[in-house]
Amino acid sequence: MFTGLIESVGTVVSCSAGKLKIKSETSNKMTVGDSLAVDGTCLTLTETERGIAVFHYSPETGKSTIISTYHPGTRVNLEMPLLADSRLHGHLVQGHVDCVGQVLKKNIVKGDSVFWFSFPQKNEAMVVEKGSIAVNGISLTIVSAERGKFSVVVIPETFENTNAGKFLPGKKVNLEFDIIGKYVLKQTNILNGQKKLRNYLDE
Repeated sequence: MFTGLIESVGTVVSCSAGKLKIKSETSNKMTVGDSLAVDGTCLTLTETERGIAVFHYSPETGKSTIISTYHPGTRVNLEMPLLADSRLHGHLVQGHVDCVGQVLKKNIVKGDSVFWFSFPQKNEAMVVEKGSIAVNGISLTIVSAERGKFSVVVIPETFENTNAGKFLPGKKVNLEFDIIGKYVLKQTNILNGQKKLRNYLDE
């Protein structure tokens, strides 16, 4: 479990054949078997090579996240798991990417960066104004939500200490919706389905 507060930004050394290598300060704090959120994707450290962290990822992860876009030099957001005795400053982030979105545009408003992102239409119910969302692992608050797109504000501190500076129009990003909202939505759908079934049987 993570919080969406990025601890450091690492650099991809290589990414191919289900193996991702990252160089970062965080790598030195990890041991084999530890989890790390890489742009919001939870990965397990499988080995180290001279200070470089090595992760293996499944075909499903490669298909459903932005890992396939990585190349040597790509800057990635990194966060180690939440400690049980830590304050929860962001929101609960699992590191399970729901879908890939795309940067639509960026505006500067009173010194803050306002980004608009697209997302798949099927996830419409998960995008709620003033709700939480993780974009490349960064815990952000949705400012505006419209059909197929939403906006967030990235303050200078976040902009400077994450890879948000690379959010250019057309760039793909990992999106993870709020876990609490996902469970509420599923239970609501189940209850509505049961209600429809009862109404059908009562007719």
